[in-house]
Parts: sequence; structure tokens; C-alpha cells
Amino acid sequence: MSVSVVILAAGAGTRMKSQTPKVLHRICGKEMLFYSIDEALELSDDVHIVLFHQKDLIKDRVLKHYGDSHKNGVLHFHIQDCENFPGTGGALMQGANLVKGRDLESSRKSSPKQLFTCKYDEILILNGDMPLVRAQTLKNLCEPNAPIVMSILHLSCPNGYGRVLIKEGKMQKIIEQKDASAQELLIQDVNAGVYKIKKNILQDYLQRLENTNAQKEFYLTDVISFATQDNVEIKALQVNEEEFMGVNSKSQLAAAQEVMLHRLREAAMEQGVIMHLPHTIYIESAVRFLGECIIEQGVQISGECEIKDSHIKAHSIIESSIIESSDVGPLAHIRPKSRIKDTHIGNFVETKASVLNGVKAGHLSYLGDCEVESGSNIGAGFITCNYDGKGKHKSIIGKNVFVGSDVQLVAPVKIASNVLIGAGSTITKDVNEGDLVLSRVPQKHIPNGFFKFFGKKDS
Repeated sequence: MSVSVVILAAGAGTRMKSQTPKVLHRICGKEMLFYSIDEALELSDDVHIVLFHQKDLIKDRVLKHYGDSHKNGVLHFHIQDCENFPGTGGALMQGANLVKGRDLESSRKSSPKQLFTCKYDEILILNGDMPLVRAQTLKNLCEPNAPIVMSILHLSCPNGYGRVLIKEGKMQKIIEQKDASAQELLIQDVNAGVYKIKKNILQDYLQRLENTNAQKEFYLTDVISFATQDNVEIKALQVNEEEFMGVNSKSQLAAAQEVMLHRLREAAMEQGVIMHLPHTIYIESAVRFLGECIIEQGVQISGECEIKDSHIKAHSIIESSIIESSDVGPLAHIRPKSRIKDTHIGNFVETKASVLNGVKAGHLSYLGDCEVESGSNIGAGFITCNYDGKGKHKSIIGKNVFVGSDVQLVAPVKIASNVLIGAGSTITKDVNEGDLVLSRVPQKHIPNGFFKFFGKKDS
């Protein structure tokens, strides 16, 4: 679409009570701001992000994820001068932004309230703390040809929102809650915080903004007041309350995550995934399901996971791994960088950075930094001793290896194919193909040892 998108992400987010920037808090494994960026990039090839608090940290994180968009001139950063131009209106001012190749002081003197450069004649403005807004909804806001389009919510409990004053069917102004009178606080129509404004109109009204209010800030909402005074057409679109949920506290963060989880679960089930008690299942935005999958209750799947034609049983945890044609759990823990195919993973089995192909590991084992080939059976109580206090080391197990219970492999070690390892063995050296390996202490019998220790007891 021929629209420039501005994402406001300069706020301090003090109500989050966290050292992490508000917009970098994660919802289903993804930074809140990234949801807004992704939806914006679906609409436009001219996306602007306004930063101030912890700007370097946020910018670095965004560049790490969207570096190509920045290099290609699609994604732009602006740093707001909150000391001189605070507020949502100040965020859009060229004089309030440290723009590459332009001196801040000279910019202030020449045109302190000039809109920073945007590619298109229409500008969509949204907030970086609204992760639930969908691209289609933003497209709907952009479609009307009115000079100004704004989003409206009708709430039974409007606390925390700017009120929208409407008289005789026409919008009069937006009143920030901090500046509202007792009568105005009773209004239930509120500003949802997303606008589409013609660039020339926005530029004109930015010049007129003043910070003569309780907070001494330049309010973007005053643009609406100017427009109503000048009889500029304002199209108000009522939007979905859930989708326009703002996140300003940890409780709102949790509420937004519940909504996103519901969307992710619904999308997975629409794709054909069977979920037992879906409300108990946690999945993140980067998880992909392929083929026919069954996910039982209490399962957590996080990070960049791919689950294909597999059954994940109750209360298992899967992290940043690939699982194909396997059954996992219950109560298994698949840690990052595991690749599991045609394998049975039983209860209380943990893997980490391991490749298992055609393997059985039924219960109570740790397989870390190892490769196990097809036909091998891992007994209960097996452990790869992969860490020596300084570094991690790898274990290799070939095909058709039978590992007895309570076996330890002290890495680095290689077990060739067709090997039998007796229960209770500790393996510290490589094993050749076809060997039977035993390292346990021989069993010793002491006749009448019980009576010698406890003495004779009456039967």
C-alpha cells in the first residue's frame, strides 16, 4: 500500500517495573515491538520507528532481527528529543529527532516542528505496545479516503484511555484521561490510538501543537481537535477491543499473551494438529507444525521448533528443536538444538544438542551433545557425561548398540555399531564394533554376611 507507517516506541514504560524496555518484553517468545513491525511490513515499504528510552538496546535488537529491511531503506529509526519535545506529538517532529546527516540544533532553529521525512502522502501511526493488531485491520483503517481516519473503542470501563467527545454524530476532540474533567471521564467512547492522516494535514497541525497541558507534553491527539475546529473530515472506525489492547503492565502483558496463545493454538488446530485440553498447552510464535501431530495437555513448545508427524505426550517441554515421526514423553525435556527422527523418547528423558535417528530411549536418561544412530536402544539411567568442568564434549553411538541400564559415557568417546554395553558400566574409551563391554565391579558374595552384621534374629 502507498502508506508510510510510524511506530511510536519512545515511552519509558514505568508501569512495567522492569529494566527491560517495555516494547522488548516477549509475548509467546517474540518481542512485543516485533509484532507491530511485522504487521507494518506487510503494509508498507516505508516503516519508521521512534525511540528514546533505552534506544540503543532496542535499536540493536531490531537491527539484529530486521537488518536487511534497514539496509534496503525500508526500516528507519528516529530518536525523539523528549527533553524539549515530549509526548506523542513531539515524537513526529523533525526537530525532535536525531536524523542521520542532520544537525539537531540547526534542525530546531529552522523548523522545530517539521514532520520528519516520509515516503508517502498518507501516514499510519500506531503504538509499539499494541502487539495484537493485525495487518488486515490496519489495511481497513487505511482504506477510507478521508483526510483523517482514527480508531475508536466503546468500553464499559474506559479507565486508562483518552476519551473521544462526539456531538451530533461528529467527533469534536480527544481528551487525555489526565486532563479530563469528572464529566468527561464518564464518556465510554475512547481513542484506540491508531490513526491514518494525510501528510500535508499532519505537517500543518504539528506546527500548531503546544504543550500547555497538565503533563507539559505535545499531544498527537490535539491534531484531531484542530481538525474538528477546521471542519476537516474525520472518519471514526470502531475496532475490536481485544485486538487494540495496549500493554502497560505485567498483568496486561499476561492478558495479551493469553490472546496470542489462543490465536496460535487455533491456527495449529485449523492446520490439522490435535490438541488435548488446548488451554493448558503453551506454544510460541516461531513453532511450526507439519503433517499430523498430536499435542497432549500441559506441553510447552518454545523457540524455533519444527514438529512433523509426531506425538508429544503430556507435560513435555520442547525447546528450539526439530522432531519428526517420533513420540516424545510424557514428562520429557527436549532442550535446544536437538534433532529427533523416527525415535521413541520416554518419560524423564532429557536431550540437548543431540541427533537421534531411529532410537529408543524409554526412561530416565540424559543424552547431551551426542549422536545416536538407528536401531540403538538406550537403557534406563543412561548418562552422557559431556562436561568436564571446562568444556563440552561429544559422544558418538553407532547403529544397533544396546546400552544397559545405569551406563555412563565419559565424553569424548565413540561407540561403534553392533556393540553391547553391560548395565552399570562407565565407558571412558572408544569401543570397537562387535564388542561386549563391561566395567562394573564383580559381584561378591559373603556367606552368612547378614547374620554377621545383624546377628541372628528369631524367626
